[in-house]
Amino acid sequence: MKMVKSLILGSAAGLIAMSGAQAADLPVKAKAVEYVRICSLYGAGFFYIPGTDTCIKLGGYLRVDTTFNGSPYDEPAWSGDQGQGNRYRDYFASRSRMALTVDTRTATEYGVVRTFGQLDWSFASPSGSVREVGFAGQAGGLNNGQQIATEMLFIQFAGFTFGRSASAYATPWHGYPGNNTSFLVGGHDTVTGTNNIQYTAQFGNGVSGTIGLDDPLAFNRTSVYNLATGGASLASLNANGAGVNAYAGVHAPDIVGNIRVDQAWGLFQISGALHEVNGSYNNLTLGAANNLSEISGHPETKWGGSVMAALQIKNIPTGAGDDIKMDVSWGKGDIKNIVGTSAGVRPFQMYSNGAAGTYQSIGFANATDGVYLPTSAGGDGSIHLTEGFGFRGAFNHNWDPYWSTSLFGGYAAIRYDGTAKASYCAAYAASNTGAQSVDFSCNPDFNLSQIGLITRWTPVKNLTFSAEVLYFHLDQKFSGSKILTPANPKPTAIYQYKDQDTVSLNIRAQRNF
Repeated sequence: MKMVKSLILGSAAGLIAMSGAQAADLPVKAKAVEYVRICSLYGAGFFYIPGTDTCIKLGGYLRVDTTFNGSPYDEPAWSGDQGQGNRYRDYFASRSRMALTVDTRTATEYGVVRTFGQLDWSFASPSGSVREVGFAGQAGGLNNGQQIATEMLFIQFAGFTFGRSASAYATPWHGYPGNNTSFLVGGHDTVTGTNNIQYTAQFGNGVSGTIGLDDPLAFNRTSVYNLATGGASLASLNANGAGVNAYAGVHAPDIVGNIRVDQAWGLFQISGALHEVNGSYNNLTLGAANNLSEISGHPETKWGGSVMAALQIKNIPTGAGDDIKMDVSWGKGDIKNIVGTSAGVRPFQMYSNGAAGTYQSIGFANATDGVYLPTSAGGDGSIHLTEGFGFRGAFNHNWDPYWSTSLFGGYAAIRYDGTAKASYCAAYAASNTGAQSVDFSCNPDFNLSQIGLITRWTPVKNLTFSAEVLYFHLDQKFSGSKILTPANPKPTAIYQYKDQDTVSLNIRAQRNF
């Protein structure tokens, strides 16, 4: 009996062991691995970088646009071959661009650490002019219109921003209150960013303040003219009234800041900037230093600046989502913040039909931060800062969820003081010695004005087609006529000084992602 019992128990143990071994051989369903986790801390589109506590968002856009009678991004035909209206100019110019943005954020005991960068790939008609990129450029030289560029590249931590970001002086809309054109005059624009360090403090109830130091080299040094002529000095002003830039090196950053109020009704902001204006040497040859320059002396450095007030009004009775954006600016010795665009300050040089007895009419305008005439050339040796006033604004209206229209405009007025005008006009006469009419007068002051209309169609979310018409007017202050030798292919001939106008059309398709 004992033997039978032992046999039964041993058999049962063997069966259990065998069944255990078989069960161990069976495949076990693994727990699902979550390779991508949604990060809801910072809004839609963020996800966790696998294996980290850092959230990342990838985005950007693809944009294709064509400008008729202008350069890419709806730059008016106001300079170069476009402004001359000669046979080298292109009747239209196109650009295709893809932008990729990378936004990362990590929560820490000190607050959120954020990094942001944007990289652009573009292929464009390089300038709206064959000649201005060189004939070799048409066969692949000078990169044939292809470009890789960076925009914003910054780190944010504990209220500080380090890197290439929008200036603390800027409004949220920069030079785009409601337009496509990247060339709306009347105020500040650092939409692609500038190297800076800044700190933002939040005071509650939508009130904030920011102070920063901007590197002015890339965007905020318009020009300084040395108005001496003859001998070893700078031959200063050409037929279009433009001189060679005599700025010295950058010795100090721009000091900028703003106080801003964000509320449900809109936004109000006051901005201020201080900008160093310094000249190089009194004795120059074609704008460059020579062996006598260092001992010739230089003008004393001056500080200019600018202020801007900006206003956005939301919830206006014309329709849901409609708003008005506007900003008004004043500056002295800081003219980029008056006539600057996202591409810097242009020399405005335009030609059209003239009066009987003249070859053509000419209109030009040259923005400077300041001018000086050395004492050795009969001047006071002091930099005279240029003054300016600007305005930009737009009314933006939504017809329905698919169609919208904006009416926008910009205005800038530039003024030279009496001493600067006298020195400028003496330099212009000495540099352009052709005969002039009895009613000729010289005045470097000028006004710029623009008005435009854009309509957009968004058939599906994040895909927009738009058409923009832009009118530009140059109100120059010279009068009469004079024999001039402009840049080729213009001949030496009698030109009438006259205000100028141009109209451009921009067509754009853009897909955001």
